[in-house]
Amino acid sequence: MKMFTAPDSRFLVPYDGSFRVADMATSSPDADEKSDEKRLRDATEKLDVLQQALFANDRHAVLLVFQGMDAAGKDSTIRAVMQGINPAGCQVYAFKKPSDEELDHDFLWRTSRVMPERGRFGIFNRSHYEEVLVVRVHSQILDSQQLPDTINRATIWEERFESIRDMEKHLARNGTVILKFWLNVSRDEQRKRFLARLDDADRHWKFNPRDLAERRKWAEYMDAYEEALNATSRPWAPWYALPADDKPFMRARIAEILVEALQGIGLTYPQPSASDRALFDQSRKELTEAGG
Repeated sequence: MKMFTAPDSRFLVPYDGSFRVADMATSSPDADEKSDEKRLRDATEKLDVLQQALFANDRHAVLLVFQGMDAAGKDSTIRAVMQGINPAGCQVYAFKKPSDEELDHDFLWRTSRVMPERGRFGIFNRSHYEEVLVVRVHSQILDSQQLPDTINRATIWEERFESIRDMEKHLARNGTVILKFWLNVSRDEQRKRFLARLDDADRHWKFNPRDLAERRKWAEYMDAYEEALNATSRPWAPWYALPADDKPFMRARIAEILVEALQGIGLTYPQPSASDRALFDQSRKELTEAGG
């Protein structure tokens, strides 16, 4: 069965396990704010048209996954990229600390239950990948997950990678276009953005002192991201490592990748049958003869 294949991109995480966080730039030499803003506008105009075709075609869903360190720009990027899309065609979910109900299910349950239906965009601000990122860095969280005694903690991460790969391949086989974006912000840029929040009273609500505790574990997070992206970037569910220090460039490129992906699956509007066309002719005649 033919599945969606990722468009080519220099930011595509390879499928052979050779991805290295240390090799990835957090800013782009091609960044140009005015040009990038125009590219974003052009791409969002195309997305508006493609979304209508996606809805009418009703054969595919789109799942967009956004991951990144605190202050990487997930919220603002989702807002910027999806600004031209009909809100009725999107569903956005932010995944934070699991609830008691979620802990009573397997680790994929809380995202599986809100996957987008055909014809719609599903947008995950953080996702099932938290279970191999945050939980890996803070492995003591496993103690509260009510796991069966048979689970081997020495192999749990590879087993979770396997479960994620299987789940994403199943979705892709059934028509879901999956695009995953790691917003690769530098540690220094994160520091500047935290300070900007502290210096602006209107943005104090965005600052959480706990974010500094996570910042101290930067190296552990980079190791976790590297392994997770290597283990789960596949042609039908690719990861893109986007330089996040330049927000306009990042947003434009994400929108363009989404356009390329949707164009690649060949969305078409449903063609009416002969009986449908006959009904259309009858309806046209009735409306024409009715006048005002």
